[in-house]
Amino acid sequence: MGDFFTFRRMITPVIIQAIFWIGVVVCIILGIVAIANGVTAGERIVGIVLLVLGPIVVRMYCEFFIVVFRINDNIADMRNHMLGGGRTEPRT
Repeated sequence: MGDFFTFRRMITPVIIQAIFWIGVVVCIILGIVAIANGVTAGERIVGIVLLVLGPIVVRMYCEFFIVVFRINDNIADMRNHMLGGGRTEPRT
């Protein structure tokens, strides 16, 4: 609990995973709605594109933030290793 209050343990990666799944569900729902309610072929194509590319874009956005937090973890591990304690292998 002390690590939580001193910001040594990050909770944001868990939140980012939840945001990813919420984003995927929203993209799928909006894609299906766009296909079902599309009057013209162009509107239906937008729905299909949203179904296919929406989750990929959400994933890329979330991966960027996960990478930032992994860099932070690896730097902390390197600092601990240089000070003589902690893990010796970087996190993957």
